[in-house]
Amino acid sequence: MNLDEWIKRMQPQIETELRSVLHDAGDAQTAEMGAMFAYHLGWEGDGAGPEAQGKRIRSLLVLLSAGAAGGDWTAALPAAAAVELIHNFSLIHDDIQDQSRVRRGRPTVWTKWGTAQAINAGDAMYTLAYFALSRLEKTASPVLALQAYTRLEKACLNLTRGQYLDMAYETCGELAVDDYWPMVEGKTAALLETCTGLGSLIGGAPARQVAKFEEFGRYLGLAFQVLDDWLGLWGNAALTGKSTESDLVSGKKTLPVLYGLARREEFAKRWAQGPVSPPEAEQVAALLAREGAKDYTQQTADRLTRLALDALHDAAQPSDLTDALLDLSSRLLQRKS
Repeated sequence: MNLDEWIKRMQPQIETELRSVLHDAGDAQTAEMGAMFAYHLGWEGDGAGPEAQGKRIRSLLVLLSAGAAGGDWTAALPAAAAVELIHNFSLIHDDIQDQSRVRRGRPTVWTKWGTAQAINAGDAMYTLAYFALSRLEKTASPVLALQAYTRLEKACLNLTRGQYLDMAYETCGELAVDDYWPMVEGKTAALLETCTGLGSLIGGAPARQVAKFEEFGRYLGLAFQVLDDWLGLWGNAALTGKSTESDLVSGKKTLPVLYGLARREEFAKRWAQGPVSPPEAEQVAALLAREGAKDYTQQTADRLTRLALDALHDAAQPSDLTDALLDLSSRLLQRKS
């Protein structure tokens, strides 16, 4: 089977697993909180459906990695649900911290229910991820479930560290390009590394092979974020759905911005003058491109992509599931510009 066929087979089971976890944790007195979960996960409310649900990339990475390691991917469904809940807990909180009113074309949870209830819903979703992971005791083994707990806890700590740096950098004047990597290793790469590591662990891979799967996930996450930074300035917003103004206007210290600041040329002078307004964002992005930031960012994404795919070739056994994992990686790292 090809990737699309595997997705058609796996996604319904991911949704079933998620719904089962949330159902088991629900009660009549907190039904509205359950509605908040269902809304954020794209199951209910105006605009509900595949677009609102997202692509469940992290869950698919878990399942495909389990299969590519030679195991039964269905045994990894509890871990797939767990990482999806962790990812969505972080999105609920990110939207509050960034004051984002829209996600996937719909009002965010905090916009509909208020900040306090959204924080609580995010906290609950974080906790539910570990309820989901506990199901590995039945599909795999108690020992493996405990190992999975430790890996996911580490990923969550790194995720919040990366988010801290992302917010702290917005008001930090002196930063170098090297400061970028601890932020994105936590904010983006840590969870993808855990997805591929958990999948291969549940798939029965030995320690050395699991480490290679984790290396693949880490480089995949880094390449994904660098490409996202590129698209955020020079992508086609109509194709990507990502504004080419927001990163500059919000003062995000993305890789091209840090590269431009290190050059200490015209872009750095403009940045020092204060916030970039939406009307001038395109001009400032063009200035960055002339100073080499566009090419540098693309070259960095290409280098990290090669490292990710090399690690996967070293880790995975030849199979159609491995081919599907390679295809998914290629799609993530060759998004339309």
